[in-house]
Amino acid sequence: MNNEILLSNIKYRKFNLDPRTKILLLLILNFTIFSGCPWYFMFFMASIPFVILILNGEIKKAFIYMALYVISAFADEILVPLTSGIFNIFVVMISGMVYRIMPGMVMAYYLVSTTTVSEFVASMEKMSLSRNIIIPMSVMFRFFPTIIEEASSIRNAMKLRGIKFGGRKFNKNPLSMIEYRLIPLMASTVKIGEELSAASLTRGLGNPVKRTNICKVGFKVWDFAFIIFGAIGFWGFMVK
Repeated sequence: MNNEILLSNIKYRKFNLDPRTKILLLLILNFTIFSGCPWYFMFFMASIPFVILILNGEIKKAFIYMALYVISAFADEILVPLTSGIFNIFVVMISGMVYRIMPGMVMAYYLVSTTTVSEFVASMEKMSLSRNIIIPMSVMFRFFPTIIEEASSIRNAMKLRGIKFGGRKFNKNPLSMIEYRLIPLMASTVKIGEELSAASLTRGLGNPVKRTNICKVGFKVWDFAFIIFGAIGFWGFMVK
């Protein structure tokens, strides 16, 4: 059978980690960076999503991420002690958000964008997790990408009607951005959540009988390599 069929709507990928590896790296990244490890370990941990994006072929996004991270790290380590007042608060907020949140966000982006629902369910079932956990999380994997697509469609539709930042209608009534964009998105969010839940049950995710999967999941060389990198970072955090 052709590999493209097995990978659903995601293009054939030469590099792809097991979903369990992605989740483990995401947890380690957030735990170590938010717990305040030394800056050199933070750079080491932040380099893991950078390398993953490079190997995944998203070179432009990888270098944009690393550039933003280096700038925010410089601001957090150098500018914060040298500033005071409102400017200091502003620098702390912006640099802190990027410095500590962005690595986890990039790893979460890679997890959601490169993992199909079938791969996720198959890997979670191998861990013998309860279906009460698997079903909501599998819905989440389709929920956020669908919401992003819906928000993009609403934004394009409103642009055709002149409702955009700097547009004629926006200048007359800035609150129209909330009325014509946020409210439709909130209504779509409720509807999409219900539809995805129904679709998951229709596909048999709630069936107590053990499911079969056509997708292949398992640990490969890259999985063990990145697990070792994550373990090194976690060990460095514990013995700091």
